Amino acid sequence: MSEILVKLEVAQGRRMFGVLSIIGLGLTLLYIAAVYPPTILAALLSLALVGFFFIWAGYRLYQSTDNTIILTREAITTKSGRVLCRLDDIAKVDRGFFAFKPSNGFLVLLKSRGERSWAPGMWWSFGKHIGIGGVTSPRQSKEMVSIIQIILAENNAAK
Repeated sequence: MSEILVKLEVAQGRRMFGVLSIIGLGLTLLYIAAVYPPTILAALLSLALVGFFFIWAGYRLYQSTDNTIILTREAITTKSGRVLCRLDDIAKVDRGFFAFKPSNGFLVLLKSRGERSWAPGMWWSFGKHIGIGGVTSPRQSKEMVSIIQIILAENNAAK
């Protein structure tokens, strides 16, 4: 295995705040559906379904944030072994103010299309775009972007 250049870890306070907020919203909707049920059946079912959806989303956020994003000279991977992208497939890295990126994160533009996948609070992949960030540490995220940009500049200079 290659040398680890940067680890992008989850800030535990952000993780718990996000999980508890989302699950709390789901429980609030279920409470409203149970204690103050609407007279229209469709509204009651909608409240219950959306409440259960938010509880499920909170659980998914809890599961996915029990991971770490790792940068090596070859690829961006997760602690569990999933390869998000290879560094030679990166066309550009964008952490600008108007970039469509996760909070505290950055956007990776790839040369070729990747698979669609998502780890709530950590990263998402859609087409040629990978958004990395969310409940991760902003300092580690900026450090990872800087190192990726340096590696890309070195690779372009070597060509």
